[in-house]
Amino acid sequence: MDESSPTARALLCLQLLQDSPGVTAQRLGEKLGVSERAARRYVALLREAGIPIESVRGPYGGYRVGRGLRLPPLVFTATEALGLVMAVLDGHHAASDPSDPVGSALGKIVRALPEPVARQAEAVRRNTAPAPDHGAARPDPGTTSALVQACSTHHRVRLDYRSEAGSEWVMEVEPWAVVVRHGRWYLICRSLAAEALRAYRVDRVRSVEALADTFTPPADLDPVALLEEHLAIGWEYDVEVVVEAPLADARRCVPRGLGRLEALGEQATRLVGSTSNPRWYAAQLASVPHALRVMGGPEVETAVGELAERLRQATAGSGVTQRR
Repeated sequence: MDESSPTARALLCLQLLQDSPGVTAQRLGEKLGVSERAARRYVALLREAGIPIESVRGPYGGYRVGRGLRLPPLVFTATEALGLVMAVLDGHHAASDPSDPVGSALGKIVRALPEPVARQAEAVRRNTAPAPDHGAARPDPGTTSALVQACSTHHRVRLDYRSEAGSEWVMEVEPWAVVVRHGRWYLICRSLAAEALRAYRVDRVRSVEALADTFTPPADLDPVALLEEHLAIGWEYDVEVVVEAPLADARRCVPRGLGRLEALGEQATRLVGSTSNPRWYAAQLASVPHALRVMGGPEVETAVGELAERLRQATAGSGVTQRR
């Protein structure tokens, strides 16, 4: 929209009033690029449209949007809109369900947004797995917005990334989708250097640079299913573990985020994955109620040994007697 048109200036006036409660007519005119008298006319136009604009006289006075029977139009930037969607998804497990009251209300907000902004917000809302983890790290809305926009426009990006273990690297990827899984935000993408699918935590992306090159994502893309399948692929340390249990039993107790499971005969299962945090991976393996052997990945093997030793020392010679 041409910002020199009266309609555009009236909408911009409303946005300025919402962003800067108490703004004076002089300051409003400066931001609109008009005289103070013209700024007052735009305020009058908003009032004629039924929007409650309050004014306070005096040296500390100014205009602000008041409360009325009608909800005034809301003006969001792309980052603000996505931040609002992120906050609702973090706080309400059914926010992606349109039949839920909160999900229905969120849908109304999304439908009121400009199409490019709404498309980004709805994409994140749709690619959400339930049961949020309130202890999960929250990504920066600006970073998330840049990634969602790149997914929407199919532009490659250059990422500056830092893993949980502290390793840092820069990479170019094709961003396919941003997915929320149990309160954690992930980027599903294709790594150009590795020529393979990758899943990265959005809260660990330090910067995003949009590139001129475009790409075509898979036509049958299912972001949530893809994340579940590939969550443990592409980290620094490869792992291979044999679980002494049939495949069906292993699937019930081995977290899917640890890697891919495949049958190894009738009574054993091979787990193949990777991690950036061997100690965390070792702790996850300790929760599996079956005998297992680390066959590949010296870092995880060392971490498993250290964990076993700490647990042994926690009970050896403690001198604690059981109360009756």
